[in-house]
Amino acid sequence: MGIIGKVIGGAIGFALGGPLGAILGATFGHAYDASNQLDQTGFGNATMSQTESSQFTFFVATFSMLAKLARADGRVSQAEVDTIRQFMVYDLNLPPESQQVAMNIFQTALNSPQSFEEFASQFFGQFHAQPQILQLMMDILYRVSVADGPLNAAEERILATASRIFGFDDSKYRSYSQPGKPADTDRYYAVLGCSRSDSDETIKKAYRKMASDFHPDKIIAKGLPEEFVKFANDKFKEIQEAYEAIKKERGFS
Repeated sequence: MGIIGKVIGGAIGFALGGPLGAILGATFGHAYDASNQLDQTGFGNATMSQTESSQFTFFVATFSMLAKLARADGRVSQAEVDTIRQFMVYDLNLPPESQQVAMNIFQTALNSPQSFEEFASQFFGQFHAQPQILQLMMDILYRVSVADGPLNAAEERILATASRIFGFDDSKYRSYSQPGKPADTDRYYAVLGCSRSDSDETIKKAYRKMASDFHPDKIIAKGLPEEFVKFANDKFKEIQEAYEAIKKERGFS
């Protein structure tokens, strides 16, 4: 059972402070005191493990940040809402109850006073020592933002902000997160964090590290929610496909 299923089913409670905690409290209809902790409604009594807490933070942060990304240009179109729903269904395979929670978080964050920067900064604070988790969040933000067409200027500003807060090179994500032609191996090099000028051995080493870092079992243990396992598998497959394309182009085994 994923982290949201456990919360919905009452198997565990939740307690999350900061900007994301405010979204969570508003979403579930529970008040917060001045320290941003849950009130005495019973939801903060059961103890989450560290992994469960990280998974819960990831889930809430994803749909809170996607909400601010959707509102980056000052309005939210039906096409953007549909894109979020499609992401839930096709990229994540969320069950209906989890979809409803995710959409409630999204809708709450849309009109909240908290900013994208606040959400991203809290997320970075949780995962600053786990760059592969930060990278997966960047992948999610880019994938959703280009799903309904090319990036607009407001979306580019938001994504650049995320890259800066997470400590990443924005150009790296721009190069491989957008759909490319199968023959365009520049995209495959970018997936592995490499360039055409790198040696075969450098590329092999980069592939082995990424294949290890992004193995779905490993990143779920580091805080990726089980609800995101399909996305993790797709990322792992992308790494494999990129390496195979480069091997074919270069002719090494």
